[in-house]
Amino acid sequence: MKKIITIRWVIAHEPLSLFMRAAESFAKAINNNFRTPLFDVEIMTLGQYAERYNNGVPVSKHDLLGLMDNRKIEMSQMYTTWLAEKYYSDMHVLDMPFLFRDHQHAQDVLEDEIGNQLLQGLADKSNIRGLAFTYCGGFRMIPSTKAIRTLEDFKHTAIRSNKNTFAIETFRSVGAIPVPRELEEINQGVADGEFVGGESAWPRVYPLEQNKFSTAMNDTKHSLFLTSMIVQKDFWALLDKDLQQQIKTAAVESAREERAESIRDGERAKQKVQQEGIEIVELPEDETKKFVDATNIVYEKYQNYFSPGLIERIKKH
Repeated sequence: MKKIITIRWVIAHEPLSLFMRAAESFAKAINNNFRTPLFDVEIMTLGQYAERYNNGVPVSKHDLLGLMDNRKIEMSQMYTTWLAEKYYSDMHVLDMPFLFRDHQHAQDVLEDEIGNQLLQGLADKSNIRGLAFTYCGGFRMIPSTKAIRTLEDFKHTAIRSNKNTFAIETFRSVGAIPVPRELEEINQGVADGEFVGGESAWPRVYPLEQNKFSTAMNDTKHSLFLTSMIVQKDFWALLDKDLQQQIKTAAVESAREERAESIRDGERAKQKVQQEGIEIVELPEDETKKFVDATNIVYEKYQNYFSPGLIERIKKH
């Protein structure tokens, strides 16, 4: 009888329900081809990990990559933005504005040669291997106390942005005032008058209670909120090729399922906000074009930041 292989999977981000679903989907898929389970996926929150493996000493989401670097956990999910900042800058291409036409375009890119190139680049630059891309979000939108009906409405408007440079530059390109904050800080920031709202994604609206301050959901779709399933490379190297392939296949299958479920989450959230009387605002086609055109300055500014041809390959895919 083969020894059961334990995979410690720590969930670092909120909302917990979105990341728990992806981990549980993977845990189910990983043993599908075996008569008896070969892997035991121990899914933990940060608090549970601290109690079981860290002598009760608290750990935060900012400690997760360090835990993986130091071989203290085997798998997790991580914002692609953070992976780009810490290890492999080409991953920042996924933060560029209006890069993806729709969900199908995103899937085609992420599951094909370009996506694999990004995951391999991460492995080459770090002690982490990327396995597949997940949403836990999807296309970004802006819950807000202000309806954004034209590009002019962005001007001089304070909006919470992701902390990465590309998100900040995207809002600056349309005259908004980006206020970099953690996603979980949107509600408090609005309450404190720091900004009128902030970029989020439909599946996060209700788990993070962003509906409570919003009078408008500005469905801008200006960029894609992505995460990646990741595995610790030293652990990976201990596995034979068949087991590696089993993990990779399970990750791709469960990631595809997670992305589809995130899209469904978004549709359910849209229906619910309408029932609550919160306005869903979509920029007219001509205003969207103005938004796209305005963000060309971001591409011009960072045209030499990425590997040659990477952006063009994605756009033409």
